[in-house]
Amino acid sequence: MEVKKGYKQTEVGVIPEDWGISFVGIEFSIQLGKMLDAEKNMGTPRLYLGNRSVKWGRFDLSDLGTVKLTASDLRRFRICDGDLLVCEGGEIGRAAIWRSELDECYFQKALHRLQPRKNYSTKYMLYILEHMSSIGFLTNFVTQTSIAHLPKDKFETVPLPLPTLTEQEAIAGALSDADAWIESLEQLIAKKRQIKQGAMQELLTGKRRQPGFSGQWETKRLGDVLRVRHGKSQKEIAVENGRYPILASGGEIGRTNTALYSGPSVLIGRKGTIDAPQYSESPFWSVDTLFFTEVDKDHCAKWFYYRFCLVQWRKYNEASGVPSLNARTIEAIELALPELKEQTAIATVLSDMDTEIGSLESKLAKAREIKQGMMQELLTGKIRLIEN
Repeated sequence: MEVKKGYKQTEVGVIPEDWGISFVGIEFSIQLGKMLDAEKNMGTPRLYLGNRSVKWGRFDLSDLGTVKLTASDLRRFRICDGDLLVCEGGEIGRAAIWRSELDECYFQKALHRLQPRKNYSTKYMLYILEHMSSIGFLTNFVTQTSIAHLPKDKFETVPLPLPTLTEQEAIAGALSDADAWIESLEQLIAKKRQIKQGAMQELLTGKRRQPGFSGQWETKRLGDVLRVRHGKSQKEIAVENGRYPILASGGEIGRTNTALYSGPSVLIGRKGTIDAPQYSESPFWSVDTLFFTEVDKDHCAKWFYYRFCLVQWRKYNEASGVPSLNARTIEAIELALPELKEQTAIATVLSDMDTEIGSLESKLAKAREIKQGMMQELLTGKIRLIEN
């Protein structure tokens, strides 16, 4: 393939002619963390980071373990501000920069600690790893035994593009702005979900009433207002580009031209995933591991969907192995029910919240897509932020 003028073909692909090539082992010192061995580890228990604690660009500190460390271990494995921690196994290369999230913390052998030897930007390196992981480049350096991992000797040989430090920092800054945009959307979505959850708890139990509604709700058996039906096997009915969805516990799994029920309906897991109700407004086919419901016309199916999201379905489990529900057990459940108009009003409020959250999730997906495009353009030098 012909390379455009001003660019060159290298071990990391096509990059600008004025960029150099280096290697991870030249630019960074690499150290594996402390081996976990309850029988051999000695010393004082200390919090440590494992593979699962490292996410892309951040740390999850919600479930840290402890490891016994000697005085020598405390000096050797203590995480310092600015350290780049990289997953040696699992999702190879997943990384984040430590910013003193805790006053004291250590790292185990499932992680590499990278510290720059010269002037290579740690933040730029973080985005290089994210890009290499996304395009599968790091798999060329993986050792595959029972579990894939990236040993230190191979990690050191991973080639790196080498723009000037000024250009590295400019690229990292642009991608950091994209990350901040993504994080702000994630936080807003989390907040909207919390608000919706609170609204569900109040509106669906009558603790807070919609304007214009009053009076007691009547307690009824579910079997008095709906029928629970079994789904059926989808064998021999799935067709390409069918008119109706085939629904399973995880959502749509195919299409068919045959509808099992015209809807609207709430679907509940019969086996396996029993605690994640679904809602269908339109005709569908459901597989035999799902129940679907025929809701009476003087009740709002979508209200029941939201109300079912609050039910602790596992307490109705009737199996010791794979969780299972029984249709008659579901129909025997008693719930306080408002009249149809109030059901509809509540369902409308919650549906509007879902629409808002869905719109934000679409923006988040677009933001992530834009960032991926930025990484492809900036980290390969197709777009330059510094005049050469």
